[in-house]
Amino acid sequence: MAQKFGGKYSPDELDTPKGARARRIEVDPAGGRANVLFVPAIVLVATSISSGALSLIPALLGALSLTLSAWLLRSGLRAEAAYEARKVARRPALPRKMLAAVFSGFGAALAVTAHLDAINLLSPLLFGVIAGGLHLAAFGLDPMRHKGMDGIDTFQQDRVARVVDEAEKHLTTMRETILRAGDRQSTARLEDFVVTARELIRTVEEDPRDLTATRKFLGVYLQGARDATAKFADIFSRTRDAQARTDYLALLDDLEKNFAARNRKSLLEDRSDLTIEIDVLRERLSREGVRLE
Repeated sequence: MAQKFGGKYSPDELDTPKGARARRIEVDPAGGRANVLFVPAIVLVATSISSGALSLIPALLGALSLTLSAWLLRSGLRAEAAYEARKVARRPALPRKMLAAVFSGFGAALAVTAHLDAINLLSPLLFGVIAGGLHLAAFGLDPMRHKGMDGIDTFQQDRVARVVDEAEKHLTTMRETILRAGDRQSTARLEDFVVTARELIRTVEEDPRDLTATRKFLGVYLQGARDATAKFADIFSRTRDAQARTDYLALLDDLEKNFAARNRKSLLEDRSDLTIEIDVLRERLSREGVRLE
């Protein structure tokens, strides 16, 4: 039977940070199916460039429309993935996928116009409607309603959204900055911290009442971690200083423990609130003569 060996100098021991957890592999929700839609614009221009000005102008406009459609679709798919990943979320402010279908149909109509020998409005119109319809059938509609926001104060939810967006920007910047260090252990350790920080973010999204208690964590602490990550990446990329890495990993350990503790406390407070509400309800029903077994 095959046996896995490890030790002090094993790659797993060197590269896997202590306490590391299994992380979900993040896949770009847009992927190749959205990126491939940039190709038709190139093909349209290439096939129309020698057809004269009357054909080239609608071809260029059609290529611009198709490119805009692909860009909107890619953005819309990412927005939809972010919406689906959260239990509490607002619908996207701009229906990007539906706009992408409109521009796709418009681009297809202009592409047909560029290759017609005579003026004909029916053929471009039909091709445009078909292209837009197929686009919607392939990629669907944008989310059209808010999710999990029944009974939540809109003003408070807006405050949470601003704090969460800022926190996500800090985390994204940290993940991009740590790559400059060129150190797999630090990068993997940061990913663990990002997972813990996002658990706290999701808790606040689901219950905006936790915003006051967690605002310092999602604002001041993450901003400090972002600045520390930038300094570490600059120093380690130049000097490969092992002590600098040790200090940075210790900082991430402390931050992760504090974020996890704050999240546990928030969840316990939520449970306590639920228990109080149940007790009050039981007492009220008892006064009304309703006995619960």
